[in-house]
Amino acid sequence: MARLAGKVVLISGIGRGMGAVAAGRFAEQGALVVGGDLDEAAAHGTAKSCEQAGHPLADVSGLDVTDEQSVRAWVESAAAHHGRIDVLYNNAGAVRFGRIADQPFADWRFTLSAELDSVFLVTRQAWPHLAESKGSIINVGSTAGMAGSLAVGRVAHTASKGGVIAVTRQLAAEGGPFGIRANSISPGLIETEGTAESLLRPDGPMARAAAHIPLGRFGSAHEVVDVALFLASDESAYVSGANITVDGGWSCVLNAPLAG
Repeated sequence: MARLAGKVVLISGIGRGMGAVAAGRFAEQGALVVGGDLDEAAAHGTAKSCEQAGHPLADVSGLDVTDEQSVRAWVESAAAHHGRIDVLYNNAGAVRFGRIADQPFADWRFTLSAELDSVFLVTRQAWPHLAESKGSIINVGSTAGMAGSLAVGRVAHTASKGGVIAVTRQLAAEGGPFGIRANSISPGLIETEGTAESLLRPDGPMARAAAHIPLGRFGSAHEVVDVALFLASDESAYVSGANITVDGGWSCVLNAPLAG
């Protein structure tokens, strides 16, 4: 039997990368996936790919996770059309890298809005629906929220992802009395379209970091999404407030010059 049969799942940022993989995998496992992305054309491209694979998505629309009105329309439309929301997967985000000495305040605010305000806005809107269904919240943290880096200037990204991990724990505390579970996933270096264009490009700061990861390679989006599937399913019924690291063991070893 499909692990998510009949569950209504909201996934933000399905246009590409881990969000696109998540949309396909969750639909494959029987979920009614309601997807959104700032790039609506990319979101519909993901929906077309899922349909061609035999696992169509339930709904797809444009979504700006930093805009309260856009978030409200997305969440309430999903609840109205499907009668419930069982899982919220806060996947969407965007980052502008920079060191404290030279990062413009505008880039700091952009990153915190895209990666942290977004979690607050979508979760707050979905909260009453999740309370009714005793639902599950999955947030995307990062190993960047757990340690600093000498290789990459990412003061805003570190702050926002550290905030996501902390907020997740608070959501678990506040959600417990309603049966809401909240967990975060913290990926390490994952090969996606985005990282291929930045950190992992041939001349990028982390291109040769795989040799310092205990498992000896970068991760894949599928390996992150597999953890999300577990957290969305009834298999994790007693898991709440956890931050699950998906980094090949990287955070367990001391490689300060290469800590991403």
